[in-house]
Amino acid sequence: MPISNVIINTRDLAGSLNFYTTHLDAKPVGEPREGRAVLDLVTATVELRATENGHSSWVPDDLQRGFRHIGFKVDELDVRADALKAADIPFHLDPLDAEGGVRICFFFDPNGTLLEFVQGDLQYHTVLDPDGVAAERAQGVPGRPRFDHVALTVKDRAATHAFYRDRFGFRFLGTLEQPQDPRGFHIGYLRSEATIIEVFTYDAGTGDRAPQVDAPGFAYAQLTPGDTRGLTTITTDGDDAVYLDPDGFPFSIGPAAGGVGR
Repeated sequence: MPISNVIINTRDLAGSLNFYTTHLDAKPVGEPREGRAVLDLVTATVELRATENGHSSWVPDDLQRGFRHIGFKVDELDVRADALKAADIPFHLDPLDAEGGVRICFFFDPNGTLLEFVQGDLQYHTVLDPDGVAAERAQGVPGRPRFDHVALTVKDRAATHAFYRDRFGFRFLGTLEQPQDPRGFHIGYLRSEATIIEVFTYDAGTGDRAPQVDAPGFAYAQLTPGDTRGLTTITTDGDDAVYLDPDGFPFSIGPAAGGVGR
């Protein structure tokens, strides 16, 4: 079952709402209420939630297991990146042609959440699901930024695949190697309908990080219904029971995926 929603905590709801509507062409779903705003990003939503809580322990080195970034497919990446820079949005990685034949850049939202723009169809080094890859490419070039993936760092890619396959129906599209990275960086791609979990592994080893579902930045993702038997509930936020995958990535069970249109 696909990713339907991503919850991001913010100390400045109005500022975050302006950021996503201005720079990611997100469309508000209804009116903001009770410290929350829901934004449509074509294939999933981003939900901004007001928080008064403090510092996040997340760092952008990709060696912490669990959440790493949120990726959006775009057209005209360089035009969009120039607009971000003109607005003094902080970048983690300037636009470049990356492994796999895509153009990418990384930048931060106002809450410290790392975001990625991706332009082009990824050319996998190893294709494991040709039909899934064809379906991914058939989505075409988005008219506005389209939610594409959440990236996770994990200890064991096979175990992560088994977890999301057996419980939520994700299929393994293919793999990509990063030979320029001295840490021994490998990526796998798990897909359900129009959404992807991008899975990072490192030969150099990784470390734990306790999830912080009430701190500023990424809180957790929502998946459409699947098997949560035997999983620990780490917190309850309103009606959301939040679970952990084997690497500490937090998720809940949410409504069906899909946006309001392109």
